[in-house]
Amino acid sequence: MDLQLTGKRAIVTGASRGIGLAVATTLVAEGAEVALVGRDITTLTAAAAGINGGRAVPVVADTTDDASVRAMVERVVTELGGVDVLVNAAAEPAGGPAPGLAGTTDDEMRDQFETKVLGYLRCARAAAPHMTAQGWGRIVNISGLNARMATSIVGSVRNVAVAALTKNLADELGPSGVGVTVVHPGMTITERSPGLFAAMAEAEGITPADVEAQFGAGTSIGRLTTAQEVADVVVFLCSPRSVAVTGDAVATGGGGRGAIYY
Repeated sequence: MDLQLTGKRAIVTGASRGIGLAVATTLVAEGAEVALVGRDITTLTAAAAGINGGRAVPVVADTTDDASVRAMVERVVTELGGVDVLVNAAAEPAGGPAPGLAGTTDDEMRDQFETKVLGYLRCARAAAPHMTAQGWGRIVNISGLNARMATSIVGSVRNVAVAALTKNLADELGPSGVGVTVVHPGMTITERSPGLFAAMAEAEGITPADVEAQFGAGTSIGRLTTAQEVADVVVFLCSPRSVAVTGDAVATGGGGRGAIYY
């Protein structure tokens, strides 16, 4: 299937590693020109240099700062000639045991909202006018399956908030040809997974493979999904082919065993 992304101009935040980098790489492979956005120019430059066969431009921005976001979007518009696609993936990954009520601090909640909720809002607010003016665009917000589980106060609240933001944007921007979706990855295999599994294995007295297998057993497919597998879904949602899907959540965690979502 031709995803009709050739020549599209995309912004991917959080693109120096993990799901963000996988999305950026796949967009380039599909013919899009991509701005890789993050905070560290050295990491971004290395990530962009590793993408072959197309145009990948490293752009530094801090999504917790509105002026930085607006400057980033204007630079992308200048260098790429416009913006058609925005993938919001800049967020701190979940990790470690989640604190309960007493251990959940105001500052932690504020920090998470600044990056994952307000950061996504800032990027959408800066990019959307360019999309609506041309009558077409796609925004994909990377959230997470903590939106469907009460295992972390901070994780659940921030991810539900991203889903709510997505629906509001979809209803407002849809008549102008802009589709907006939220993608909920579960635990995903990325470059940070070996270190995480090793630390957990040491604490539990088992092997890293055992840790990964335990997590995988909780999915319908019997294993964890990879960043590339998540990216494949995200890139479809970035394409003109995804016009029938907007305002909704798409889970990419390999299926949650037992639960029915409708």
